[in-house]
Amino acid sequence: MLTLHVAEASPESAVLVEGARIAAVGPYEDLAAAHPDARLRRWPGILTPGLLNPYGPELLEQAYHPDPREADRLGTEPLFGLRARALLASAPSARGASARRGVQRLLAHGTVAVAGEIRGREALDAVRRAGLALAGRPPALPGPPALSPVPLVLLPALGPGSHARFAVFDVPDRDALVRQGASTCVATVVGGRLVHRRR
Repeated sequence: MLTLHVAEASPESAVLVEGARIAAVGPYEDLAAAHPDARLRRWPGILTPGLLNPYGPELLEQAYHPDPREADRLGTEPLFGLRARALLASAPSARGASARRGVQRLLAHGTVAVAGEIRGREALDAVRRAGLALAGRPPALPGPPALSPVPLVLLPALGPGSHARFAVFDVPDRDALVRQGASTCVATVVGGRLVHRRR
């Protein structure tokens, strides 16, 4: 089945998805006319190739992502350091559950790829199940680990035949995305599947 994704502020960069691959990229009107039976997904903002987060090991193996039921006690942001290590060691399933929640939070920030050497089985399983790409890490990292790192790293341009990995941010342009950060994500697609949609 074909799905056509278009964002209001970037109609010239609509994406036609077939299965797990991109079938075409181009102006919305052209793609809609050529594929009138495609399912249509309209989004606010801009459609981008999605983000690379360079802090894979730090966010998925060293940080603890609280369960929503722990929010009153632990908050909602990732925890690091001694507290995170204690929480990750608190139960046999703690590492896997935290890594899965971490992956969901990355997807909610438009991340479609992570960098860094992830060694733990639990984190690797969470990354693979979500379909996140693994990438090489730059030699120098710009700042502390974050779900919305500074600077944001966009992946290369989308093209026909490439993996259907991209994200949509509710901003008017890329400059606004840089200023406002990845928390403006409204949708993330990985492997042709809508894996995050802001409610």
